[in-house]
Amino acid sequence: MAADDFDLDRLAAYLHMMPADIAKLADRGKLPGRRVGGAWRFSAAEIHHWMEDRIGLSDEGGLLSVEGALDRAGGHAENDEVSIAALLRPEAVAVPLAARTRASVIRQMTLLAAETHLLWDADAMADAVRAREEMHTTALDNGVALLHPRRPMSGILAEAVLALGISHGGIPFGNEGRLTDVFFLICSTSDHEHLRILARLSRVINDAEFLSSLREAHDAVDVRRLVADREAAIRDA
Repeated sequence: MAADDFDLDRLAAYLHMMPADIAKLADRGKLPGRRVGGAWRFSAAEIHHWMEDRIGLSDEGGLLSVEGALDRAGGHAENDEVSIAALLRPEAVAVPLAARTRASVIRQMTLLAAETHLLWDADAMADAVRAREEMHTTALDNGVALLHPRRPMSGILAEAVLALGISHGGIPFGNEGRLTDVFFLICSTSDHEHLRILARLSRVINDAEFLSSLREAHDAVDVRRLVADREAAIRDA
């Protein structure tokens, strides 16, 4: 077993679930795992992808629950919240995004992140994001795409950073030619950090009025103000 993999008890503690419930999910094929010598073993990478999928399918209540579990698993204090506004630096925001194709979106988004000097290799990030999109699109039905590599790339990042591009015309990006016009790029340094950012960002964009205002933003100042206001509303809810 790899050093960062889980046994039944460790995974139960990580997810704040009962071991019996974890075993039941694994037995039913609803949780990725394998038996080794009669005992369940779970790949950390597969568990994080399973949680990523769970975040994508969750409503507001589910997202809140996932956030809480991730915070507890990482030993984070109540005031140690992920801040999308803080991760989204002005130089990493493009309104409008100068891209017209799927390939140019990925390229432009990684170049935006590199403008912060926190991402050191935009080409490597673009290759990894492209590979992730070929596996399964990150475009959502609400016109937002949450771009990211399949695994965090800590070797080319100083710290976590987000980039945001808004296309005024919309670009065929996901399945069935559906248009996407809001693109976030998530660059994180660990699986756990990625999941925390993804869960909070999913809550931020889970509001039609916010997305409508975001699409009408004029510049990075407008964008970051809207994001900060939305996060404040989430905290106060």
